[in-house]
Amino acid sequence: MSLLVVGLSHRSSPVSVLERASLTPAARAALVHDTLAAEPATEAAVLATCNRIELYADVDKFHAGVAELSTLLARHTGVPLDELTPHLYVHYEDRAVHHLFSVACGLDSMVVGEGQILGQIKDALALGQELHSAGRLLNDLFQQALRVGKRAHSETGIDRAGQSLVTFGLEQLRDGPSVEEWVAGKRALVIGAGSMSSLAAATLARAGVAHVAVANRTLERARRLVEILTEPGAPGKVTASAVEMSVLPEELALADIVVSCTGATGLVLTADAVATALAGRPGCAVDADCTRLALLDLAMPRDIDAAAHGIDGVRFVDIEALAEASADAPMAADVDRVRTIVSDEVAAFGAAQRAAHITPTVVALRTMAADVVAGEIARLDGRLPGLDDKQRAEITQTVRRVVDKLLHAPTVRVKELASTPGGAGYADALRELFDLDPQAVAAVSRADARHDTKNNARESA
Repeated sequence: MSLLVVGLSHRSSPVSVLERASLTPAARAALVHDTLAAEPATEAAVLATCNRIELYADVDKFHAGVAELSTLLARHTGVPLDELTPHLYVHYEDRAVHHLFSVACGLDSMVVGEGQILGQIKDALALGQELHSAGRLLNDLFQQALRVGKRAHSETGIDRAGQSLVTFGLEQLRDGPSVEEWVAGKRALVIGAGSMSSLAAATLARAGVAHVAVANRTLERARRLVEILTEPGAPGKVTASAVEMSVLPEELALADIVVSCTGATGLVLTADAVATALAGRPGCAVDADCTRLALLDLAMPRDIDAAAHGIDGVRFVDIEALAEASADAPMAADVDRVRTIVSDEVAAFGAAQRAAHITPTVVALRTMAADVVAGEIARLDGRLPGLDDKQRAEITQTVRRVVDKLLHAPTVRVKELASTPGGAGYADALRELFDLDPQAVAAVSRADARHDTKNNARESA
């Protein structure tokens, strides 16, 4: 295993750089394709969220791999390499596994314990499978990361250590003792209909807003989200409407709370648009400084003009403000339990990968032994043509049992040794001792990889 990850996140990079480095879905696919075309990489996957971009690859050269992956990230994000490099982090082999498992558990999230990252990891795996860029290593890695994340959420109280990014944002915006009391009876506008926007709409409905308007470039997607919000059994009692982006000014003038999270590369709401929406709205009779419009921007790059911070009557929270607020958020004691889970799972993953590395060699050895047995039985038939079927079958079975017993102990022991740190060399020793054909071993490995990829694709569907 030569797993390498090069990336940047809210922990290593200022929001201004992350914002510029965001990747569209098409750019993610192009990045994966170009990584595979690069000489050091044989597998590739990209994990891209609103606050992280990470490129995973199976490489045969560490230094060349770091240089190539860094260059590709710069090329596809459009951020010059010399500007991007100071914010990049690099993890290799077990440290790379530990990093992804920690990410999957929400330990590396802006809001500790948030669970949405699991869906984003699943999307990264699905893209790798769709592009056939995720082979045995990355399929195993991302599948295991999903299981580790689910285990952390089911076995510990990590969910209590933090909240979803949406809930955390609303907590920062609230004007009252609780989010529920603050949003009760208010009108919300959600811009976008992707996974984060859907989470925002559902969170607002559950908290008790009276109405949610969903604006999206594709009206049909907005309508589907509205149907989910208002179907029988949906959380909260809310009315909802789907609107086109062209009527944003009118909807903005009606809204009390706006949550925006689109994939747009430019601003969706300018400061002038916000100011215009506020103009003419009834002011506060008693408190002239009261908040009349709450804005939550969860997009990267940002949807809402940063200048909106300076508009009277507006309370505005964006990714940058959330990063600052979450740095001081308390962490639950369960975080330590999750860290233990991650460490145990990293050790188990490493052992399994090292053991899997020797399996093709063991299979090739047993195949060679079976061929030797078949050849010797054929020679016996020529020397003793008078053997009847029963005698021939008994002799064949006896020879096979002898060979199996001779191979059993060394093959079991070599698998045990190979699963320990530094055990990769045992496969080479086995091939050398028994003069195994490298092409035969490679053929077994390729067949196993194809079988595993098909199984993993079915599991993640």
